[in-house]
Amino acid sequence: MTTQFNNTKHRNLIPKRTIFATLLLFISLKPIHISAQTNTIVLGRPTDTSITISIQFSKDVDYFIEYGTTPGIYAKSTPTISHKSIKPDEVDLHTLYPNTQYYYRVNYKLPGATSFSKEPEHHFHTQRPTGEEFTFTIEADEHLYDKKGVANMYKITLANQAKDNPDFMLSLGDIFGDDHNPFTITSAELDALHKDYRPFLGAITHSIPFYVCLGNHEGEMDYYLLKNPGNNLALNATLWRKYYYPNPYPNGFYSGNGDKEPYGVENPENYYAWKWGDALFVVMDVYRDQCDSSAKPGSWSWTLGLPQYTWLKNTLESSTAKYKFVFAHHVSGQGRGAAVQAKLYEWGGYDGKGGTNYNFPNKRPGWAKPIHKLFVDNGVNVFFQGHDHLFAHEILDGIHYQEVPMPSDSTYMIGKLANADAYTSDTLDGTGHIRVRVKPSCVTVEYIKAYLPKDTLDGKHHNGEIGFSYTIGNCGTSSTTSISETTMSVYPNPAKDKLIIKLPQAVDQLNINIFNALGELQIQSQVNEIDISQLKNGLYYVTAKGVNYSATQKIIVQK
Repeated sequence: MTTQFNNTKHRNLIPKRTIFATLLLFISLKPIHISAQTNTIVLGRPTDTSITISIQFSKDVDYFIEYGTTPGIYAKSTPTISHKSIKPDEVDLHTLYPNTQYYYRVNYKLPGATSFSKEPEHHFHTQRPTGEEFTFTIEADEHLYDKKGVANMYKITLANQAKDNPDFMLSLGDIFGDDHNPFTITSAELDALHKDYRPFLGAITHSIPFYVCLGNHEGEMDYYLLKNPGNNLALNATLWRKYYYPNPYPNGFYSGNGDKEPYGVENPENYYAWKWGDALFVVMDVYRDQCDSSAKPGSWSWTLGLPQYTWLKNTLESSTAKYKFVFAHHVSGQGRGAAVQAKLYEWGGYDGKGGTNYNFPNKRPGWAKPIHKLFVDNGVNVFFQGHDHLFAHEILDGIHYQEVPMPSDSTYMIGKLANADAYTSDTLDGTGHIRVRVKPSCVTVEYIKAYLPKDTLDGKHHNGEIGFSYTIGNCGTSSTTSISETTMSVYPNPAKDKLIIKLPQAVDQLNINIFNALGELQIQSQVNEIDISQLKNGLYYVTAKGVNYSATQKIIVQK
């Protein structure tokens, strides 16, 4: 159910509609036991005068929400709402004051109780005006559903984001999964996969509005929508995602996909844009809206679809925002890397990797220009993507292509070992999130690294350290990096019995590790000459780390 409340006579931007909210009783890794009074909250769709509070209790309760602009003082309140367990609610607060920090508290009582109990106070901020500073955070590829991600690691990253006190956060997809059995997965299984994240996200999204950008493993793509219409992976995943997580739809504050889809989907809430402070935010969906003719389309077979492309073009061209940020799960949906991919096919216009044949007019007749050129011509500052599970940063024609690391990789190496070769510069291991600070004069982008407590005992790293940073505009200092990748020489390669590591500089507290292709540690050393006679033939990765130094090199062992 959707409930709406006003506290002034300001304009109402969000129309009435029926959507839902949630609570999770179990997670995929182990069960969660929730007391009768506990609720989970996911804030969504913040505007200048409204916000959606997605809430559910574990048992039947009566509740109301009181809210105001001063901590502990609540000038306004919703009526009492009768809540049924399992069935989720959304509460829309309207006609709030723009550019205002709000504080709110949930009050509830169980059946038969004579008084209301009070939940802890939470907060949110309505839209910032031009000239106002703010912070937002980004994560990508949580992957708890297939256990690439580790729950305890993810909790640390979420806590780090909460410390940043952002106005909102985005996830760039592969949150819910799982499309590994796309034609046999049931609606009930998809229900569980989507609600599994509520206990994690709810730890911070009661005070940080949450935006979903769809990934390939969400399975919400045209290819699956066309299979067994009315009961398929894409349809059921969309319905459950909307049921649990309020995402934007066109309403006067947000622009986006205006389609109405059948089988109860209505608006899919899959791509959207809005203005906040001095920045334009554009979230793309590279899997739906005429995108996918197969499960993994490549080269010219992939397309953003003319409706979404036209919306993207109009959104960028009509914006007067000083900064422009664009988000998607990955350049052209599949593959690896960013800057190299951005030169090709619909994104860049050229045929094939390293190709010189510009074929965009023939392949996309009537389209204005490739997506990357659209970005360049309209002053996009950063394109943020996930999919590759590591931190990577490249610059192409003045645009920062920013790969967002996993927030839940307790090995710190999954993406680095598997996908670093797809990037041309600035690749780092680790896990964590991206923090972006927006000021009128500049933007600062920072990689905030997360560590499990056991991995900080040697003092070499600390949770929340800045792994890499850069600025756009004039922040008063030059763009800097904290710990960037540095070259090293590893020889012979291919190697047989002995490996020699040559570093460009003296490195304090040097540790050298050799991993196999599966990311399993094989050898640890603090010396530059290593006996590898026990290694089997195959591909290996050599990492060297020390104070302000990090480097990785791929080698072949061949005997």
